Amino acid sequence: MESPLVGGVVGVDGSEASLMALDWAVDEAVRHAVPLRIVHASMWERYEGVAPAWSTDRPSGQVLAENIAAIAAERARRRAPELPVTTDVLAEDASGALLRQGQEGAILVVGSHGRGEFADLLLGSVSLVVAARARCPVIVVRGDRQALEARHGRVLLGVGEYDLDSPAVRFAFREAAVRDAELDVVRAWRRPVHGPADHLLMRRAGAAYFTDGASELLDEALETAASEHPQVRLRRSTIEGPAHKVLTQRSAAADLLVVGARRRDALVGLELGRVAHRALHHASCPVAVVPQRDPETTEGAQVQSA
Repeated sequence: MESPLVGGVVGVDGSEASLMALDWAVDEAVRHAVPLRIVHASMWERYEGVAPAWSTDRPSGQVLAENIAAIAAERARRRAPELPVTTDVLAEDASGALLRQGQEGAILVVGSHGRGEFADLLLGSVSLVVAARARCPVIVVRGDRQALEARHGRVLLGVGEYDLDSPAVRFAFREAAVRDAELDVVRAWRRPVHGPADHLLMRRAGAAYFTDGASELLDEALETAASEHPQVRLRRSTIEGPAHKVLTQRSAAADLLVVGARRRDALVGLELGRVAHRALHHASCPVAVVPQRDPETTEGAQVQSA
């Protein structure tokens, strides 16, 4: 059974992208009837120091940070007056601060760019680090107005090899349920360049062999979550092609793209697969990156503890 969503956290820095993320996070918190925490992190103390206790003058960086958080909170309250909203102003690195906010049952929402990012970058550095390292689901808000306003009525889920009743699958079903949206589930497959596909019987079977295998994987991946959310309308597809391209193209008709990301016990670089990485840079709608434990790591731990 999936863990209930206990709250949302959105990072803001005053940029247009972060305000777009704030609006999305407000709507998401309202859907789930959970509180929203607005976080702004700035390194002003490193450059300006801390004002003495007796001083009435605060560092300009601190004043700016507090103003950004206050404006964001007012914007959130105007958008959803009944939503419980709190703010945190933290004197630390933005990505580190947001990663600390991630906890079980919460989601992190960030914009695709921040203040000071180069205009031609496809994804801001903070967004990339948070999506690649967080231990809770991260939504990077991007896309056109139709997607941001949930006009498509569709959640898109990419199912990978390790997504058998995975956190990503359960997250996608939950999102489709609270939105009363169709869940578009895709399993992309490709013929291997060498190996079993060269066998005479497989050549005769053609695409049917691989389609059947992809369909069986979908059945296993969705069985438990589908039984827990019988109200969710399912659309299942098995498509030949690279998953990162298939999902990016299909995201043009979705309000949210959900992908899984394997996490290891030890931090090893940015833990994002090719599918999630491309989606974060090129998807036409907000992207939810849902972490899951690496099966190989989990199995190894079980063997050691046995």
